[in-house]
Amino acid sequence: MALLGRAALVILAFLIACAAAGVVVTIALLGPEMSAASGESGLISGFWMLVLLAAGFSGAVAIVPLFLLVVVAEAFRLRSLLLYVVVTAAAIPFGYFWSGFADHLEPDAAYLSRGHEAAIAATAGIVLGFVYWLLAGRRAGAWRRPGTSRAPGE
Repeated sequence: MALLGRAALVILAFLIACAAAGVVVTIALLGPEMSAASGESGLISGFWMLVLLAAGFSGAVAIVPLFLLVVVAEAFRLRSLLLYVVVTAAAIPFGYFWSGFADHLEPDAAYLSRGHEAAIAATAGIVLGFVYWLLAGRRAGAWRRPGTSRAPGE
């Protein structure tokens, strides 16, 4: 029963972490234009639509590496913040450029350089990893009973 509760917490933490990464990407893309959107409902709804799109893309890119990390972390009770942040900070920029999404943008229409795109993606990955660790990763392996298969070194 504890395993099912842990699985539900992992899924919920992943969804919340993706939403946080989506907010970061949206704020990074809109930047100064956000102050002009204060009060207009159409622009505010556009902001949240972009957050939803960015969260979906971040989640789609990070789900496989984070799933593998969660399986290993739960099995060996790895609770390191650095582990989660490094894996997601590498996975999202890699997935962004590997997916070809950046290549489909017209060169004249793109207002961000590749370096800025990579920095935004890495920042989103850091936020995703941190929020996931904060909600679920720092208690990895806690669902197991104390007497069952301990991780090496414990």
